[in-house]
Amino acid sequence: MDRDAIMSASQPAAPDADLMRSIIQRIATGPELSKNIAREEARAAMRLVLEGRVDPVQAGVFLIALRMKRETDDENLGVLDAIRDVTCSATADVDEVMDVADPYDGYSRTLPAAPFLAAVLSACGLPAVSHGVARMGPKYGVTHRQVLRAAGATVDLSVADAAARVADARIGWAYIDQRMFCPKLHDLARLRALIVKRPAITTVEVLARPIRGRLRTHLVTGFVHKPYPRIYALLARAAGFDSALIVRGMEGGVIPSLRASGKVFYFHDRGAEQELDLVPADFGIESLRRAPLPAAESGAGEDRHPPLDSEAAAETAAAAGLAALNGAPGPARDSLVCAAALCLKHVGRFETLRAAADAVRAALDSGAARARFQSNR
Repeated sequence: MDRDAIMSASQPAAPDADLMRSIIQRIATGPELSKNIAREEARAAMRLVLEGRVDPVQAGVFLIALRMKRETDDENLGVLDAIRDVTCSATADVDEVMDVADPYDGYSRTLPAAPFLAAVLSACGLPAVSHGVARMGPKYGVTHRQVLRAAGATVDLSVADAAARVADARIGWAYIDQRMFCPKLHDLARLRALIVKRPAITTVEVLARPIRGRLRTHLVTGFVHKPYPRIYALLARAAGFDSALIVRGMEGGVIPSLRASGKVFYFHDRGAEQELDLVPADFGIESLRRAPLPAAESGAGEDRHPPLDSEAAAETAAAAGLAALNGAPGPARDSLVCAAALCLKHVGRFETLRAAADAVRAALDSGAARARFQSNR
């Protein structure tokens, strides 16, 4: 093949290039002149990015321009639509599933207990699934995959196998990697690293909903900044979740921050979101302590690589989580009690948080949660 043919083959088709050019011209013209685009345009542009039908430079400009001007609701919805268009999903043979959606870029300051949450929920009668990636910016922190792999759990299930494990009465939970349920999105990891800042993908990818229940699928996710509960509730309804629990959590995760008080937002039956204040006594604890990672004292920020050996830290988190499943007291156990109790109360398993927390403690102390975790190896 001669040089001209090679160059021609590497160029996007004219309609694709024209569409992306038009969109970039509108969204990347500075803080005062940039214009918003419609949901369908955002969807179409994101599909071009996911399918590799535009130049990587244009793909990066599209994502960072949306970020710099601040994404609108329609733009976030369009990006989510495009991701869900190329997501492989399955229905587990159970009535309802709790989707545990922690940040994919992991934890850089806190020892994470959330990777064990799905197994604990399963032991309490609520089938659950979590999902993520091995490593992702901008934090490049400790992820669910790293911790679960260090603890001996299976982390490379296909979508069908994950759904089967969630439906298995002896297991009732699974982890599924983005590489398996949305490979086109997973393939953008290098591009995302090059653009450095958080694109809209970071917000919406946790709502891909790869595993759903026959009747209901519930979302639990976390936030730090005040605008996000409304945004996540909007996106959760669009993604088809029947209910959502949006937790002001440690590092934006699903473990509530409860040194003195905490806050969650929620909705049921795709209705309007409501707000709930929490205090540690609601769960029968004095305060929810956090276990810092070794790099916590370094002052590393979320927008640069922390001086953290995430694989070594995952080993530490795995040991702490397994100890909690064996009934050992400490921050990991308290974190699992609080997060699981919130989920169980949210889906109507218990009338009060204290009753739900007591049931979670019983599942930990009896070995039921440990057995569920070990069954998924």
